[in-house]
Amino acid sequence: MTANQLPADGLRAIEHIVVLMLENRSFDHMLGFLYADNGNKSPSGDPFDGLTGQESNPDPQGNPVAVSAATSASANLYYLPGADPGEGFAATNSQLYGTAPPAGEATNTGFVTNYASTLDWETQGPSWSVLPGTTASEIMTMHTPATLPVLSGLARGFAVCDHWFSSVPTETMPNRAFACAATSQGHMDDETKTFTCASIFGLLTKSGTSWAIYGYDAPPLTRHNFPDITNAPEKNFGLFAAGSLPAFTFLEPSWDATGNSQHPNYDVALGEQLIFDVYTALRQGPGWPQTLLVVCYDEHGGCYDHVPPPGGATPPDNSAGEYGFDFTRFGVRVPVVLVSPLIAPGTVFRAPPGTTPLDHTSVLKTVELRWDLPPLTARDAAAPGIGSVLSLATPRTDDPLAGVVVPVSNQPSPSADLPSHLQQIQAQLVARLPVGGHQEALPRMRTNAEYKAYILERTAAWQAERYYRDRSGAARKV
Repeated sequence: MTANQLPADGLRAIEHIVVLMLENRSFDHMLGFLYADNGNKSPSGDPFDGLTGQESNPDPQGNPVAVSAATSASANLYYLPGADPGEGFAATNSQLYGTAPPAGEATNTGFVTNYASTLDWETQGPSWSVLPGTTASEIMTMHTPATLPVLSGLARGFAVCDHWFSSVPTETMPNRAFACAATSQGHMDDETKTFTCASIFGLLTKSGTSWAIYGYDAPPLTRHNFPDITNAPEKNFGLFAAGSLPAFTFLEPSWDATGNSQHPNYDVALGEQLIFDVYTALRQGPGWPQTLLVVCYDEHGGCYDHVPPPGGATPPDNSAGEYGFDFTRFGVRVPVVLVSPLIAPGTVFRAPPGTTPLDHTSVLKTVELRWDLPPLTARDAAAPGIGSVLSLATPRTDDPLAGVVVPVSNQPSPSADLPSHLQQIQAQLVARLPVGGHQEALPRMRTNAEYKAYILERTAAWQAERYYRDRSGAARKV
């Protein structure tokens, strides 16, 4: 099944689009073996661009390392890979081209050698967590439907997108900017944490369409990335909770090292539980027949994928790209699963051959098509929507996850005491909040717990000041 540019009738039936964006996993790492038991075809006959088991990468000595399937006997199963692979622009180019800067065509044969160099570096520093027994070859170990029954069950039971690419070949913040605003304004690394452009949330506000951003166990990081949402009403933000759904909802996982973001090398089983909980809550809610859930990952995080990213991407604007990047090629393929009772089981969904492939701005395009909004940039204007995946006239009532047991790792986090990269980013952003009328220098912190407490306390103080200021202003008007 393929995407199109026009809103399908099924899209008009959707009242709620929910996006759960997780962290740093490639398509092959999570779903490459999804249909290996059926010759890489779905039960409905759709071709699936999965692994054959013959794929390999050379190690630093030039010896081939073949892909392998993780099993219940795999050491550190739900913490694979056992260290955080390289994920920035230079590391991604090394993984795809074998060189940085890139030269020639991407062959996706540099993952093992790049991971080996990353391990050499990380094992020398006390601030990095590397699990015992971690080797460069494990970057070629992939999960299977047996190890990821929730994500795989939804992918088989509804739709999987096997040609969905991250928007840019680099790390988290630029890709999350594309997911929310269809541009990173030329930025290509996580040094830039805020943007000056309009976002999908501001666009929805202007049209009078409801939206929300929810964090899992902390105020959402995304709130502080764009100027048109930072000071939006508090009702647009919060933590996961039961209640009525707005038109568009953006969900964040827990960012800390013991959380459920699935960032390497955090507990992937906790992410399976998160996906299960989000799906179950939506399915049990009154709006389920009119809901589309998108489970996606912001970037590949250095995990292996065998499909070279395509070129032909539309530059979003006239921003000059860092590192000389021109925004005409996509990032690495990432897992995306589309869930709705209006989707036929066993669907493999992609853009038609020879057209613009799916990327994170395809969600924006779908929101824009559904609620008649203009595009934010040239990138989402050119992106295919995903409305045509909603091919059923009558909502299904079956549950593809009935009887599925959510996995549990039964292994403590190796990084439990360390702050995560995104915790550090969020702490820097909340330090800029005008509490008491001024920003502050980020205090010295070392542990996960210190960062978590600081984020919660300073955000609460800022929100309290906003509340009393708003109350006082309302009283004066009376």
